[in-house]
Amino acid sequence: MKIGIVMGSDSDLAVMKKAAAVLDEFGLDYEMVIASAHRTPAEVKAFVERLEAEGAVAFVAGAGAAAHLPGVIASFTTLPVIGVPLNATALKGMDALLAIVQMPSGMPVATMAVDGAKNAALLAVQIAATADAKLRDAYKAYRADMAAKVIEKNKKLQDELAK
Repeated sequence: MKIGIVMGSDSDLAVMKKAAAVLDEFGLDYEMVIASAHRTPAEVKAFVERLEAEGAVAFVAGAGAAAHLPGVIASFTTLPVIGVPLNATALKGMDALLAIVQMPSGMPVATMAVDGAKNAALLAVQIAATADAKLRDAYKAYRADMAAKVIEKNKKLQDELAK
């Protein structure tokens, strides 16, 4: 199983590395590229088609401004596409958020929060886990660990308040 991570510019790398870090944590194979929906559409298409042939299960696409990249990727595949609106303009990512969330009917793209690459990768993990019981167990353990951390923080708070 493989996940494709695509961004339109190297200025998006700091945010999109958060998706790669999550996939690394779960041991999922991925490939990350810079490809533009407007300047290099042929390369976007070739990447999507190649990753599909190599067993990809989803794509995570970060895009700012007009944010066409996730929709263009969706036009080239029937695999799930997860859009990450990026804070790249004076509108602080709201333009990208609205562009991605308003995909035309019949061309769905899951849309995360602005700069939400971590959650995009976690959704990709969930998608991959539908066909991999070991990965599903690892994701359940990840969630249990998050819950345990919150419980521990609350315990510390309650101990501090009781003093």
